[in-house]
Amino acid sequence: MNLPSPEGPQPRGQTGRQTVREAIRAHYAALTQSERKFAQALLDNYPAAGLTSITIAAANAEVSTPTLARLVQKLGFKGYPQFQQALLAELEAKASGPTQRRDRWASDVPESHLLNRFATAIGDNIQQTLANVDSAQFDSATQLLADTDRRLYVVGGRISRALADYAFTHFQAVRRRITHMTSSSATWPHYVLDMEEGDVLLLFDMRRYETNLLRLAELATARGVRVILITDQWASPAATHAAHTFHCWTQIPSAWDSNTSTMMLLEALIAAVQEANWPETRERYERLDSIFDAARLFEK
Repeated sequence: MNLPSPEGPQPRGQTGRQTVREAIRAHYAALTQSERKFAQALLDNYPAAGLTSITIAAANAEVSTPTLARLVQKLGFKGYPQFQQALLAELEAKASGPTQRRDRWASDVPESHLLNRFATAIGDNIQQTLANVDSAQFDSATQLLADTDRRLYVVGGRISRALADYAFTHFQAVRRRITHMTSSSATWPHYVLDMEEGDVLLLFDMRRYETNLLRLAELATARGVRVILITDQWASPAATHAAHTFHCWTQIPSAWDSNTSTMMLLEALIAAVQEANWPETRERYERLDSIFDAARLFEK
């Protein structure tokens, strides 16, 4: 992970700047107990906890103002105003649409060919995504996804439904008891009706975040369902209801965000679940191939 310089968080290739959340993770081991207390308060209410005055922010976290001033300098900012500017910039990026994203890239076009810029951006996205995946959380999510005593539901939004479809197709071969929720939110109450405590909901939500997915996460967790959220670096609001949240870096020189790092993480989860259930999965693969042969689906 790139560390911020005394001038503040610096650019990572062509994909934007290090977030405050990343800076906290990078410097966490060097923080004092009081500094960690504010850092945790910020992460628990991100980024709103850092958008008030320094006095109010410190009081809300029950730390002193000097403690907060020292913390933001440790994170690489000149002072609290620059720290707030970084949080506000993240909020702006979080809410931006395709036109604003394209304009931002077009205003600073490198001389290199678009293919090279894409390669640089996507490589950086993958690196940042991997750097921010907690292996213990990955293993815990894998256990939930592999547990066939729990029904697995999969859902995505307007764009991310393609990821949900890909996940369902593969998990359906890997394990039993899986439901692909339709893209129409009007039908979701019917799925929620059958959800039981301990079931798992794999949910994809990227910026601009969809209010219907947030409400679905609320309804599911109220029934005791464990939500596994795959989102971008800014984090869907549904993260407040998720048992596990995975952040994937998505910015590329385009009006649209990239799903390359998201797909990488998803395929890693599919492979991990396959290995966790290998004896049962192997039998399912063999039976599925027999059905393919009987249906003459593929050329021999």
